[in-house]
Amino acid sequence: MIRSAKAAAGKQPSPPPSFRRERALIKSGTGPVAGCDEAGRGPLAGPVVAAAVVLDPKRIPRGLDDSKKLTRARREELFDEICATAAVAVTVASVARIERDNILRASLWALARAVHALPESPRHVFVDGRDRLDVNCDCEAVIGGDALVVSIAAASIVAKVARDRLMCKLALDHPGYGFETHMGYGVPVHLEALRRLGPTVHHRRLFAPVAAMLQASERADPGPELRPVA
Repeated sequence: MIRSAKAAAGKQPSPPPSFRRERALIKSGTGPVAGCDEAGRGPLAGPVVAAAVVLDPKRIPRGLDDSKKLTRARREELFDEICATAAVAVTVASVARIERDNILRASLWALARAVHALPESPRHVFVDGRDRLDVNCDCEAVIGGDALVVSIAAASIVAKVARDRLMCKLALDHPGYGFETHMGYGVPVHLEALRRLGPTVHHRRLFAPVAAMLQASERADPGPELRPVA
């Protein structure tokens, strides 16, 4: 009985993110308070998209949660609700910036730009992860923040939906890669398309699977200067 009770307890869902931290800051006179998050650090193709959100304490959409815990349809619904009730800013770090600065620096740059792009400058920012941002206000990094702080959860939804929509547009220009389904992540169908079609201008050429494929292609076709003369 004890073992089954523990097992049942272990299956209980974690509580949703709360507005507790934001509310405490607002009550102390430190507002507006923003949450920010990004989408797209891991994919082999496409940009990183960052979002910053300042929720209206009186109009927080119900059901906000870490975007990874929500269905695609539910994210789309919440995206519209967030944009209708909150202050929102979205920015993009291109593949060129990712390759120039590395994925972490490009992500932090995009997150900071999103904060700066808000219509009203926040006085405190919560950001998902362990790295604080270079912004003109207090910034608090929260590991696992998209599951704890509802403003970060809102930003995670906005960033994810915005990036998914962008990848669907890229899929129209580059059919055959499946961007509209895997959003650029290194799933088997994407890797097979890379082997068959080669990388696009939107692929991150310094990411290991893409770099390895480019090296293999160069070995197979070393170029005219290295080909034997007939």
